[in-house]
Amino acid sequence: MLKNRILIMVVTVNELTVFEHHHFKNNLKTMTYDTSGVKREKQSSPEDNHESWQAMSIMSKAKFMLKHCTVEPMLGCYIVSSVLASLATQNLNLQKACRVNLHLDNATCSALESRSMDNYTKEDEVIVQELVADMIIWKTIVQSSIPSVLIIFIGSWSDRNHKRKPCMLIPIIGEFLTSIGLLVCTYYFYDLPMEVAGLVESVPPAMTGGWMTMFMAVFSYVGDVTTVKMRTLRIGIVNVFCSVGVPIGTALSGVLFRELGFYGVYIIATVLYIFAFVYGMVFIKETKPVISIESKEPPRDTSCLDFLKDFFSLSHIKEAVRVTFKEGQYNRRLRIIALMVVVIVVMGPLHGEMSVMYLFTRVRFNWDEVNYSMFSTYSMITNLVGTMFSVGVFSHMLQIDDALIGVISCMSKILAGFVYAFATTDFVFYLAPLVDIVNGTSFIAMRSIISKLVPPDELGKVNSLFGVCEALVPLIYGPMYSAVYKATLKTVPGAFFLLGGALTAPAALIFLWMYNEHKKEQREKEAEIKDEEKKSATLKKKNSLDFRISSNDFDLKTILDRRTQTHRGSGQFSSLGLDNIAFQMEEGTTKG
Repeated sequence: MLKNRILIMVVTVNELTVFEHHHFKNNLKTMTYDTSGVKREKQSSPEDNHESWQAMSIMSKAKFMLKHCTVEPMLGCYIVSSVLASLATQNLNLQKACRVNLHLDNATCSALESRSMDNYTKEDEVIVQELVADMIIWKTIVQSSIPSVLIIFIGSWSDRNHKRKPCMLIPIIGEFLTSIGLLVCTYYFYDLPMEVAGLVESVPPAMTGGWMTMFMAVFSYVGDVTTVKMRTLRIGIVNVFCSVGVPIGTALSGVLFRELGFYGVYIIATVLYIFAFVYGMVFIKETKPVISIESKEPPRDTSCLDFLKDFFSLSHIKEAVRVTFKEGQYNRRLRIIALMVVVIVVMGPLHGEMSVMYLFTRVRFNWDEVNYSMFSTYSMITNLVGTMFSVGVFSHMLQIDDALIGVISCMSKILAGFVYAFATTDFVFYLAPLVDIVNGTSFIAMRSIISKLVPPDELGKVNSLFGVCEALVPLIYGPMYSAVYKATLKTVPGAFFLLGGALTAPAALIFLWMYNEHKKEQREKEAEIKDEEKKSATLKKKNSLDFRISSNDFDLKTILDRRTQTHRGSGQFSSLGLDNIAFQMEEGTTKG
């Protein structure tokens, strides 16, 4: 309804513009208020027309999504390969901690790997996990601190040059280098300690931006090529590819590691990174910005030194901060700050739990990598089903506000935390993902709200600061969860799940506040539209009256001129007759 009213306003303004143009150009013609002859540069498409999308069949919708599929395959390969290698890397760290750092005997380390309780004790598992948990703390700091600084410059550069593709491809290079490095660590297993593997795992992705830069570029690109009306759906589709990639990678990781070992897993991950890079280079096209004459700048120097000076200029940080926190209508600044808090408290528990959950299941349920990969696959599939249901039903069909979807998601996460924490059997632990089924939609709601708050030419700068928040998440929550897990490992190993539920509660309150703000904004916009419609109607009526008067004046003047020319010199056209003719014409016009 709001979109239709805005369209009415635009058409009304166009009608008045056409009327004034023709009235100025030719005062002799009768005007009609019709814009059917006005040529439009762009025809409406299913993406622009919500009703057309709803009228499409399932097959048509599938074809439409495949046709407009751009970044999703590349992102899917990137995520699959990352998740595929992560479980093998955790086992690599555990084995190096046991065999290389702690120098435990071969029988104990082999029993830890095969989960054979006959040849190792629980104390051996705890000692190894404590050493790995300590490494996770500093590894997370390295992996998150560098991107948190780089992403500001990357986002600003992306906006200034309207380049999204390089920001997607460079993180793939970093992960590719990590896979090669982990192959080297595997080859020189006893020569390189666990800390070297930690550096290889953290430094290359950090120097190339990592996941934060990838997601910043992907969502900025989606914002560039998608209309506001369809943005929630499109972001949901991207999130579905992420949700599909994670269970695929998780399901394959345990089986492939068991069958192929470290070499097989890392080689497959390397091949997938190469495919993702080639796909991005070939199939993803940059959008062309609309540049006005006034905004054209003189060509810049392209030397490497000048590029680095421009890229790392502190003015870009100031500009990104200024654009992100500038005042705007409908409490824009406060809403962006609130969303930054939501980013931290929603994504924090996710990162924290992922860093220690595999270790937790080894202690609580004596799971190996295959058991864990099966559970992770099941968990991700339930999350995918919940995400698809939320996007398709809540957002697209029922048109529920993004903020309310975020509230539902947060409540799902809080309730699931209790089930995870106090589960004592495999069956109860498997029930937790069903309670947590719609948790993933909070990320979609958050991204959708951000994309609707700022214009496309500012998305890179704003997303870069949100990327800083995302980079701070593992920097804060990774060490926090590792420390909590290490402190409660011998008493309540699942305490970190309760911590996650408590830290998610503020996000639900913020989403409720944002829902109220959005409703207030809608009411104000509707009031403004009604005022504009009244003004447009008044102006239209006034212009119509002015045109009738000017047309009548012209007709009277023409008749008088012709009569004067016909009877020139006859003396029959007296001033009294002129007055009578004028009176008759005016009276006839009034009656007509």
